[in-house]
Amino acid sequence: QVQLVESGGGLVQAGGSLRVSCSASGRTVGRYTMGWFRQAPGKGREFVAAVNWRDDSTTYRESVKGRFTISRDNAKSTVYLAMNSLKPEDTAVYYCAAGSKWPIWTTVGYDYWGQGTQVTVSS
Repeated sequence: QVQLVESGGGLVQAGGSLRVSCSASGRTVGRYTMGWFRQAPGKGREFVAAVNWRDDSTTYRESVKGRFTISRDNAKSTVYLAMNSLKPEDTAVYYCAAGSKWPIWTTVGYDYWGQGTQVTVSS
């Protein structure tokens, strides 16, 4: 089992920055693909970014490329999502997830999920 706890969400103005964190515990989290998803009100959960445990390679959804950066610190069992130039359309609950394959862009590919942290971007 892997337990994931997100933190760092909040309210920020458009154009601002925020970093959300995901603290993992349980099985060897360093050997999992770690991903971030988000879900806006009335919409489905969508892929945002993921990082590979093997070589730290990353993948992003097109709309966040150049603005968001995913990183991991295996020693701390923590994954980060740094978000810059935030837009109102980035407003959502952000979820951390862990999976055993690479790459994974869909929710079904992840085995463990956190409870989410709210990010709200005001215009």
